[in-house]
Amino acid sequence: MYFWRHPLTLRRPRPALLAAAAGLLLVGVTGCAPAGSDTADASLAALPRATPAELTSYYEQTPKWRECGVPGFECATLKAPLDYDRPTGGDIDLAVSRKKATGPGKRLGSLLVNPGGPGGSAIGYLQSYAGIGYPEQVRARYDMVAVDPRGVARSAPVTCLDGKQMDAYTQTDVTPDDAREQKVLGAAFEKFATGCETSDATSKRVLPHVSTIEAARDMDLVRAALGDEKLNYVGASYGTFLGATYAGLYPERVGRLVLDGAMDPSLDARELNRQQTAGFETAFTSFAKDCVGRSDCPLGTGTPDQAGDRLGEFFSALDKKPLATGDPDGRTLGEALATTGVIAAMYDEGAWPQLREALTAAIKQKDGAGLLALSDSYYERDPDGTYTNLMFANAAVNCLDQPPSFTTPEEVEAALPSFEKASPVFGAGLAWSALNCAHWPVKPTGEAHRITADGAAPIVVVGTTRDPATPYPWAVSLADQLSSGHLLTYEGDGHTAYGRGSDCIDSAIDTYLLDGTPPKDGKRCS
Repeated sequence: MYFWRHPLTLRRPRPALLAAAAGLLLVGVTGCAPAGSDTADASLAALPRATPAELTSYYEQTPKWRECGVPGFECATLKAPLDYDRPTGGDIDLAVSRKKATGPGKRLGSLLVNPGGPGGSAIGYLQSYAGIGYPEQVRARYDMVAVDPRGVARSAPVTCLDGKQMDAYTQTDVTPDDAREQKVLGAAFEKFATGCETSDATSKRVLPHVSTIEAARDMDLVRAALGDEKLNYVGASYGTFLGATYAGLYPERVGRLVLDGAMDPSLDARELNRQQTAGFETAFTSFAKDCVGRSDCPLGTGTPDQAGDRLGEFFSALDKKPLATGDPDGRTLGEALATTGVIAAMYDEGAWPQLREALTAAIKQKDGAGLLALSDSYYERDPDGTYTNLMFANAAVNCLDQPPSFTTPEEVEAALPSFEKASPVFGAGLAWSALNCAHWPVKPTGEAHRITADGAAPIVVVGTTRDPATPYPWAVSLADQLSSGHLLTYEGDGHTAYGRGSDCIDSAIDTYLLDGTPPKDGKRCS
């Protein structure tokens, strides 16, 4: 399964998002979806308004800010209970960073940001983009703040495999042609899952406690430590699920919430995977339509469907004979890495020229280096062969938040026609990738559920019509579920909308953040 994360977190010049073969999902509800259903009627219940006595010490923390090596930013560490059901059973450390409001103008409190994933470092996003790239008038009046969610980056990170093991894992064939290849894929998923539990003591300890609902409760501890009565928040991609979960748990503490590139918490894991598969097909069709109209299109001329057929033929050829890449670690470009490279460029239409160049080099010159670079950016693999913990945290959160999409190869095979209908180009690979949680060592703690957040202040939900990773209908659904949801639509390409070139979108969100006036529900921008 692929990620829900803001494209501006990508490290330039390599565009794209991140990747993982993990199924997305949701948690902690007051009831469960009926067996076999695609959506849930159960709603996330709000927590009691009064702070439980056993959590008082956590809520009364005062951050001890210190310099953290990035000019203009401060860092601190806060404690959170490992298990909210047993708050006396030990702590974990949450890493927090902020950049204080620069002025002028009345300070509006703190603005927490999260780029999604799950697994994306909010602190990395703050320090490399949000804290310096958000509109000046927003940064003037808010302290810009980020907390790495539990299990992620600087906050008790989950670890699973070393660099060489990850290289092997990312090259595993996810379109098995026979029973032997299915067995190899299953073994790769099992090795990954086992590694997350056995790689180190921190990972094993935190693995049962990295759910979205626990991360949302951590955000309330951070809110209190910052001295804010209400939470102001901009979440992108999976960050919308985290923010919506916070609103569901603490509706009376909702300040100004922007949920950009929204997820739909009411869908079960398999349907989330299937609809995201269709989202990537929509994005590829848009890319292909642009490509075939150019003289240098490596997928030829004709229709987008014909371009998709040619891409499928290219992937099939790589399945039989990978391409050289010049990689110092000896990696070649097989079907799995090539597919990830193409998917990476779907998150941002600004990456389309790079994708055309990479496909041209691969198809016409038999050079896979360009697509490998896109894939490496997606997986957050550094040139020295090390990986961030993005993929590890992604799987850990997703496999805990919902039951797996599939538990056996037979279930995948039965679902293949619907996935291939959703995307002739990517369907088979995304269906098989959704098998990864089948071997997870920790039982899931949640199910699909609706989030209504009754009594919350207005919440802005943003959807992009040709978003690959969080399809537009998800934003429509979430805005409809939230009792105070205001849907803001961007008619365009790419993943998420705020800060990506639309003055209409940016103005609407900035106005909401600065004076609390949400855009009219249903407002559309292009």
